[in-house]
Amino acid sequence: MNSIGIVETKYFTFAEPPEEMTLKNGVKLGPITIAYETYGKLNDDRSNAILIFHSLTADAHVAGFHEGAKKPGWWDDMVGPGKAFDTNKYFVICSNVLGACKGSTGPASINPKTSKPYGLSFPMVTIDDMVSAQKRLLDHLGIKRLLSCCGGSMGGLQALKWAVMYPEYQASVILIATNYRHTAQQIALHEVCRQAIMSDPDWQNGDYYGKSIPARGMALSRMIGHITYMSEKSMDEKFGRKLIGKEKVGYDFSHDFEVENYLKYRGDSFVQRFDANTYLYLTKTLDYFDLTEDGNLVNALKPVTANFLIVSFSSDWLYPSYQSKELARALKANDVDVSDIEINSSYGHDAFLVEVEGLSRLIKSYLQRMTKEYSYVK
Repeated sequence: MNSIGIVETKYFTFAEPPEEMTLKNGVKLGPITIAYETYGKLNDDRSNAILIFHSLTADAHVAGFHEGAKKPGWWDDMVGPGKAFDTNKYFVICSNVLGACKGSTGPASINPKTSKPYGLSFPMVTIDDMVSAQKRLLDHLGIKRLLSCCGGSMGGLQALKWAVMYPEYQASVILIATNYRHTAQQIALHEVCRQAIMSDPDWQNGDYYGKSIPARGMALSRMIGHITYMSEKSMDEKFGRKLIGKEKVGYDFSHDFEVENYLKYRGDSFVQRFDANTYLYLTKTLDYFDLTEDGNLVNALKPVTANFLIVSFSSDWLYPSYQSKELARALKANDVDVSDIEINSSYGHDAFLVEVEGLSRLIKSYLQRMTKEYSYVK
């Protein structure tokens, strides 16, 4: 299908001293820049806006091509003319989260007080803080209400928090392969990834900017991450025990299997495109997330007024379907209109990026229904 074409990343700066933004932990931060992209046109009554949230290591570039780039945005199959998020109908916004490294203010940004990168002096941000920054962006764009907000994985946590923090602001919420709090297993996996980075001598306690980056730790961390994104079946179907250009194993520590080569490629490419400190911060942000806080999910969701579409995948063991179903039950206990769909897929957690056909049908139909059923605040 057609791509939206050439797109450009834009930047919005706010919270300039002395009007700094107060984070959830009480620390003040500013100035803050948020990178974002928009696709399609806002209609006359400003009722067709959709906010998409990215996952852990993605960015604001969700669709189309940057000038001279060979690869499109990370969800180009889903966003564009005639696609699930049809840019002929909807005005789509995606921003890089606060604390990231793809244009928004984060640990790799220059601290105006020192003229050096923040590094570990950057304050810890929460999902709440990310949402607050996104709300500032939408105010800047003059959007008073969203038709929908949508996110997968970490993006789903943001969409869920939007529905709680700003309950009247969106008519609907689409959650994909996500949950309402990180479990002990999810926290444990992230801690192993963080330790891989922090154990690299080149990490230098976060002060590696302008020096040697912790490439080995970063690559190892990403290799661990990719194992969690796939399922056993998808790995077996894609790689099995296939050897790399040889007829038999070498009985040494060189790479024999294709899956080894794949993980090395993923690790090495990650080093070139992401910041190590940012990865530490964002994984910690995810681990801190717990919508309930007091343990009562039904109570935590009482402010919600939006309709929900919740999509999970049968083979996702990182964000398993039972967590989505717990969330759906708690929403229904608050009389929220919820469509809870589990898609049978072998792709694991990555299914939300690759199960395009089934996901597109669901989202197209759901957005059409939301457009018909609701009137919007201008």
